[in-house]
Amino acid sequence: MKHVLVTGGSGLVGHFLLQRLLATGCKVTALYRQTGSELTHPNLHWVQGDILDPMLINSLVQQVEEVYHCAGFVSYAPQDAALLRQINVEGTTNIVDACLEKTGVRLCHVSSIAAINRKKGDKTIQEDAKWDPVVERSMYASSKHFAEMEVWRGISEGLKAVIVNPSVILGPRDMERSSTQLFKYISEERAFYTHGYANFVDVRDVTEAMLRLMNGNHWGERFIINGHQVSYLQFFQKVAALMGKKAPFLKVPDWLAEVLWRVERVRGAITGTKPLITKETARIAKEEHFYSNEKIKAATGLTFRSLEDTLRWSCGQLAKAGSS
Repeated sequence: MKHVLVTGGSGLVGHFLLQRLLATGCKVTALYRQTGSELTHPNLHWVQGDILDPMLINSLVQQVEEVYHCAGFVSYAPQDAALLRQINVEGTTNIVDACLEKTGVRLCHVSSIAAINRKKGDKTIQEDAKWDPVVERSMYASSKHFAEMEVWRGISEGLKAVIVNPSVILGPRDMERSSTQLFKYISEERAFYTHGYANFVDVRDVTEAMLRLMNGNHWGERFIINGHQVSYLQFFQKVAALMGKKAPFLKVPDWLAEVLWRVERVRGAITGTKPLITKETARIAKEEHFYSNEKIKAATGLTFRSLEDTLRWSCGQLAKAGSS
């Protein structure tokens, strides 16, 4: 029985990855920091701890054959810069160092499309896009980039590792966390939407891609995992229809978004709270890049679910959870 370690086991990706691993007969150790999970199984062992604890990480990695590093921190708030560096970069350093200590262990590192360079005017972005240190990026994007650099360091020292770069991951989980907050935005019938497009992928497709890559021979490579590109307005309208809610109907002009992030920065500095909109989120929302999924499809034969299927499943599961 293969023994696997999953960090961030209670998060969106971690939760559904655990289910897939257990279904294939793996013995799984799942690490969580604060919030546990309702998932139980005879072959699942939960460990509360921190990826910033190198001794703990080393002891856990010594017991396994594969590591899925799903733990991470997502924030665009300026005051979270130190946390982003600690959790995303230093935490990944600990994972890589521990893996290098264990002969034969294999690593799947969950990064983000934020770590892939994009240029104004580029319509399609692929894995070989080179990071440009001169271009201004969010602290989150930089933290994911430097986390990847730690994995590449491990690869250069002989570690068998693969990197995945998912787009915005959709799935039914806690609406107070991560991308699932998009569903909360619609459930609260917010009025505003912004111009621009986003790239989305079903969490089930993300976990399937990870398993296929780890069972293949794709070491030393990275793969974009992205299903669809759709405008924010279309996305909100589809979700609203499934939830029986009123869709956002007031478009935020580009000039107003530029004003709002400046106002929010001042408000956050005065009150000590996180801004509702930042310079990065205001400008990312205006982008129209499509992150190519050709490489992952060619490598694994993966077929992505339709956005409609993903949204029906997510909204249905969230409705069940809300009524229970």
